[in-house]
This record gives sequence, structure tokens and C-alpha cells, in this order.
Amino acid sequence: MNWKTICELEDIDPNTGVCALVNGQQVAVFRLAEQDQLFAIGNYDPAGKANVLSRGLIAQLNGITSVASPLYKHHFCLSSGICQEDTNLKVPTYEVRVQGSAVEVAA
Repeated sequence: MNWKTICELEDIDPNTGVCALVNGQQVAVFRLAEQDQLFAIGNYDPAGKANVLSRGLIAQLNGITSVASPLYKHHFCLSSGICQEDTNLKVPTYEVRVQGSAVEVAA
């Protein structure tokens, strides 16, 4: 597996997301403050048909950590990429890690 460095951990404010271009695909990377945990999913919202998920709000919905799309407020699980309102919608998920202080996404 190849890893691509996208930024420094300090570049992602806790409880926010950033967008990175990985092998030509937009990837939304989120940093959760409480566990200092990272998640990476596709940035493209299949309901709103736009690359906006990195700007969504992190939420807990029915006990699932998700991001609410800024367009139609669909919630996408950060672990599985499945939309909670419409399970026919799904975004890809990516492995993400911190090496030293660098955030890396599996390419």
C-alpha cells in the first residue's frame, strides 16, 4: 500500500475537515478532537452532486459518527461512508494515519 502525505496534523483543526487531492480524487479528511482520531472519505456528495463533504459538520447521529453534507444535510458515516438517510448512497472510505506529524492517506 502506498501512502501519500497530505498535510501536517496541526493543519487540521480539531472537529473539522480538509480536502486533499489523492491520485486525482478529492478526499475529505476529518480530525475528531475527543479521540484525536482521523477519518478519510470521498469529498463528493452523491445526493448534492458536488465536492463539499470536507466542509460538512461532524455529528453523532444514532450513535454513529458522521458528517452532515452542507447541501441536503445527508449524514455520511465516517467509518463506512454509508448515508444514514438513504443507504443506497455511499462515498468511498480511505485509510488514514499519522506518521510523525504528517497526515497520510492510502493511495
